[in-house]
Amino acid sequence: MAKKKISRKQLLKEPDEFLTVSSKLIRFSIEYKKQISLALSVLFVLIVVVLAIRYFSNKAEDQALAMLAKGVTKYESILKDKGPNKAYHEVEKDFQRILKKYSGKKGGNLARVTYANICYNAGDSDKAIELFHTALDDFDDNPALRDLILIGLGYSYKEAKDYKTAAQYFEMVASRTDSIMKDEALFNLGWLYAEIGDPDRSNDAYKKILSDFTDSIYFDLVREKVAG
Repeated sequence: MAKKKISRKQLLKEPDEFLTVSSKLIRFSIEYKKQISLALSVLFVLIVVVLAIRYFSNKAEDQALAMLAKGVTKYESILKDKGPNKAYHEVEKDFQRILKKYSGKKGGNLARVTYANICYNAGDSDKAIELFHTALDDFDDNPALRDLILIGLGYSYKEAKDYKTAAQYFEMVASRTDSIMKDEALFNLGWLYAEIGDPDRSNDAYKKILSDFTDSIYFDLVREKVAG
């Protein structure tokens, strides 16, 4: 008998886990300013040029983050009143504008991750997958954000009912010893392995939660499932 699918929103009791993370990222400063050495430079014009480049570069980052914060606020407001599908369509142009104008900027990269999650919440798994894949390259040097993106890909492929591919992305997170999202990856792997027809690996994933993640939000759910 097929197991009833438990949504991420029901488990976490939050409207949008990814958006919450993105909102926090927006509120904190991001390390993107590089120190430029001008030691012993005697060319005033060169100094002016370098300072101008730094000014406009930093200004662009600030503008990208400001536009992203505005887009997130707009989305959250519409989401409460009209739901994820309406909110998705209402902010679509806003996020496309950010991605077009600030491609390659960290603010633009964060916007891509946030927008991918918005697409996922609205049921547009194909668009979410496309955006998450691009975002993997954006944050190749940031393990925490990379895990977040891999989890996003896992959920998106799961929503598209491509369970084998979904499992591959959750496995990438579950295989990392220091991932803070390892229990979430294992929980999804337990469900996916069962759907694929591999009960042994499904049980192993669930038992790993019971043995290693006693404080996980998934612990009680898994304990009931294994006991039943």
